[in-house]
Amino acid sequence: MFVSDAFARVSLLDRVRASFAPSAEETAVAPAGRDARLDMFRGLALVMIFINHVPGNFYEQFTSRNFGFSDAAEAFVFMSGMAAGLAYTKLFINAPLWPAIARIWGRARQLYFVHLSITLMALAIFATAALYFGAYELLGKNNLAPIFAHPLQSMIGIPLLTHQLGYLNILPLYAVLLVATPLLLPLALRWPLPTLGASILLWIVAGQFRLNFPNYPNSGGWFFNPLSWQLIFLVGLLCGSALKQGRSFVPRNRILFATCSAIVLVVLVWVKVPVVAAFFIGGLRWLSDAGVPFYITWFDKTFLALPRLVHALALFYVLAYLPQIRHFAASSIAAPLRLLGRHGLAIFATGTVLSLALQAVRVHMKPDVVGDALMMGSGLLLLWGLAFALETVKRR
Repeated sequence: MFVSDAFARVSLLDRVRASFAPSAEETAVAPAGRDARLDMFRGLALVMIFINHVPGNFYEQFTSRNFGFSDAAEAFVFMSGMAAGLAYTKLFINAPLWPAIARIWGRARQLYFVHLSITLMALAIFATAALYFGAYELLGKNNLAPIFAHPLQSMIGIPLLTHQLGYLNILPLYAVLLVATPLLLPLALRWPLPTLGASILLWIVAGQFRLNFPNYPNSGGWFFNPLSWQLIFLVGLLCGSALKQGRSFVPRNRILFATCSAIVLVVLVWVKVPVVAAFFIGGLRWLSDAGVPFYITWFDKTFLALPRLVHALALFYVLAYLPQIRHFAASSIAAPLRLLGRHGLAIFATGTVLSLALQAVRVHMKPDVVGDALMMGSGLLLLWGLAFALETVKRR
């Protein structure tokens, strides 16, 4: 009764408007004081996620995953942690505890409902493609098959987040990590290095014993295991929290920069030169045969394997170190990316729905440079138009 009364006071229009309003993370710093790099790279990650979510298109070969072990997912989670550190650090320093917690959990609740909304839209898109255009093969992809094989169990699993459709896995991860943020952030503020050590230990334990959040009705666990991915989120949280306090969690160091640059270059050669790749993969297989666990010797995404983690962190450090990146991020050329990054949730949700619709459109089409350019370009233009509209409303 009390819940019904409370929801009755909030109109449907208000809820929709709130879902697409800039979050605390997106307005953490006044526009004049924002770090343009965060907005630019978040916008770039959203563009790459949109392109990668339409598999088989010509332009996915130019996204970051083709030049290293990590991809836009690592960047998204790291920057989400960094944005949370920027947004909520002052709350835990100055504000009473419960309002700070409620603000973060309110954001997690928003992510949860956005995830459910885009899941329902995805089901409608694939059902329409099958029913009216004969694309029945789509019903066996993207983890849709269990919904038809076990409909009652799937209807339980979707709201519990134990059944997630393909390409819709990252918001549940983000929501869970935000739920944990009121515990992580105070620890990070008081004991940053011990907190990082505990996070690394949890990452090791999760990989060693294959601990994960459960799936239902499917067996197995989440595609993005929160027990593993919390590490890169926490590193971002520590960096954002330190930045909010006017310092750096990871200092500028030429030796560290040279080391990270070497890692990035070696990995680039690794993925682009087959002979080099064969040599290094042979070494990893030798380590695996010697008993070194998989999360150290392979590229598993679910458990955020060490090669992916190290490459991502090295790349982030190199990009943060270079002053040219800061200048470019603040330039007019990067303005479209900054605009997308300032409205991350709305752009991600809309881009995900668009990408799934394009999957349905392309199901019977062969890769085509011009056709893919028209589809992907139109989608990106629509996303930019949405960001522009949201920015205009915000400024007014």
